[in-house]
Amino acid sequence: MRSMTDTATTTDTPGGEDSQPLVTVVIPAKNEERSIGGCLDSVLAQDWANLQVIVVDGASDDATPAIVAEYAARDPRVELLTNPVGVIPVSLNLAVEHAKGEWLVRIDAHAAVPSDYVRLAAHHLMTGRYGGVGGRKDGIGRTPAGKAVAAVMASRFGVGGSTYHYGTVPTDVEHVPFGAYPVSVIRAVGGWDEQLRVNQDFEFDHRVREAGHTILFDPALHIDWECRQSIRDFAKQYKRYGGGKVNVAIKHPESVRPRHLAAPALVVECALAAGALLAGRRLRAAALIAPYAVALTVAYRATAPKVEPEARPYIVPAFLAMHLGWGVGFWQQLGRRAQAAARGRRG
Repeated sequence: MRSMTDTATTTDTPGGEDSQPLVTVVIPAKNEERSIGGCLDSVLAQDWANLQVIVVDGASDDATPAIVAEYAARDPRVELLTNPVGVIPVSLNLAVEHAKGEWLVRIDAHAAVPSDYVRLAAHHLMTGRYGGVGGRKDGIGRTPAGKAVAAVMASRFGVGGSTYHYGTVPTDVEHVPFGAYPVSVIRAVGGWDEQLRVNQDFEFDHRVREAGHTILFDPALHIDWECRQSIRDFAKQYKRYGGGKVNVAIKHPESVRPRHLAAPALVVECALAAGALLAGRRLRAAALIAPYAVALTVAYRATAPKVEPEARPYIVPAFLAMHLGWGVGFWQQLGRRAQAAARGRRG
């Protein structure tokens, strides 16, 4: 990880609103030409005007940097940095090096936030009680499959203990998406781990909590996040998530919770059921898969009324893509890590 240097943390507010400390908003972006404009529009419309908005372009090969440069030419609060490596934690640490604000608010490039988002986050952080704050991450579906994916991501059966997908009351949590943090805390814990391409945000929050800080989830902090719009892309996303969890679990075994092992266990059950079918043991196969099938049926019935009829056929595939994708990714990465360790011992 990069070294986190100390820099000035406040500046005068444009328009003379000196009572508002400077807040640095960080947006990592790569090939986001379709969404970066809407994201920046929502950030620049904040009722907290004293902003430093840093967009870190991760080696885009589309019009993303050109669009950001146009915004920077119109609004001096917007800055464009380039990360040739294209890895998110590198982009985040690069932004921290250039951050002048007292607090840092991370926003995803294909997300939009309401006009009070920065103010609500800053008001929580200025109490000094929290090392991090975050809110509801609500998926936005634009296709029938995307709408099913968004609904599945808001389901307890789908995401387990990820409060930020469905929580309705403020509470202390292990992790928040696209969190807001005091810049001093980010620098004190060493920034984001640049070796982690996936799950680096959870790992960062784990270190923040290890350092003695509390992380707050507040559903009033609302994030509209464009989720994957096809089942295939959703499965690939969760396969990456499952693999990333292995790397974090090896680095921080104490961070593993039973819910993290549910999807890998499901993959094992499915494999055992398939083996039982091949052996002609149908009752054994049915017994193995029945608990999940029942739970899936209940989850479908609870989720279906929340989406349009054309999205409902995609609900069950979306649940399966999430759970099996995560589980398969977990086992594949665990296998790769075991093989690498074995080669290391032989070498």
